[in-house]
Amino acid sequence: MASVRGFAFFARARRAHVLRNIMTTAAAALALCYFGSTQAAPLAELKLDYAYYSPESLVIKRNGWLEQEFAADHTQVKWVLSLGSNRALEYLNSGAIDIGSTAGLAAVLGKANGNPIRAVYVFSRPEWTALVVRKDSPIKSLTDLKGKKIAATKGTDPFLFTLRALHTVGLSRDDVEIVNLQHPDGRTALANSQVDAWAGLDPHMAAAQIDDGARLLYRNVDFNTWGLLNARDDFIREHPEQLARVLKVYEKARVWIAVHPDDTAKIVSEESKVSLAVAKLQLSRNDFSHPQPGAQQIATLKAAAPILVDEQLVKNGTDLNQVIDALIDPKIAQPVIASNGAK
Repeated sequence: MASVRGFAFFARARRAHVLRNIMTTAAAALALCYFGSTQAAPLAELKLDYAYYSPESLVIKRNGWLEQEFAADHTQVKWVLSLGSNRALEYLNSGAIDIGSTAGLAAVLGKANGNPIRAVYVFSRPEWTALVVRKDSPIKSLTDLKGKKIAATKGTDPFLFTLRALHTVGLSRDDVEIVNLQHPDGRTALANSQVDAWAGLDPHMAAAQIDDGARLLYRNVDFNTWGLLNARDDFIREHPEQLARVLKVYEKARVWIAVHPDDTAKIVSEESKVSLAVAKLQLSRNDFSHPQPGAQQIATLKAAAPILVDEQLVKNGTDLNQVIDALIDPKIAQPVIASNGAK
């Protein structure tokens, strides 16, 4: 289903024939209606992440579109690699980056624990995680995981996906041994029989399937939360115009991906150092047609949030509904997306 959905989006976009010019004066004017008329503070350096799980970031970085956008302002663009949502959230929290790419539920966890961020854009609706076992594994169901070792990167969507999956069969974190490894190391540990299962993340998961013959033990697209682009509160407050321009470049990349799926796969393959077949499988599990954050993301995250309480990942008394409402900011991207004609 995810593959059909992903390629259906590409097909719809091809039929559109025209890649709209989204770098318009109208978009900037509409953005300023929200941000206010105060002159934006100068920005010497724009710090943001790129991630193998965010195809837009790879396309933007490869094509130098942000460098081109800010060249006249003499703003330096600093790219920082995020290997997972946990790393992106660490960088955001410390101020190492201004804008970072995370899974939705991971962003909720970060904000609930004091990370000063807001989600300002949706870079994809992915099925980027599943529980993975070796091709010869005797494990056939979630219940077989009791007492087993599972590699997962704590604080990320795959980790939270694992906990939610276990809960569906009456298991909890205490019934398994979570081995905290960054995503690529989890794949290696699985292949080397150091763990029994792995909470995979694309493109590493797609590579494990194609290159290692690994098997997806448990899939649930509804347990995959949205891919969110988050910005620090102080950056939103101090550099609203520049943030709007970053989102316009993300919109440019989103539409370009739809029109150029083969070129996108080549970029993802080369940047992530995976085969072209792996990159195509990863892209087939992404839907890029919902860039606007809002009610849909809020509903998904509120349905997923109880796992954070059940597994004691947030402080007692934390109002997660309030956290989610504060996280999702629909207004910032609206004028940019409206100028592009996206629904």
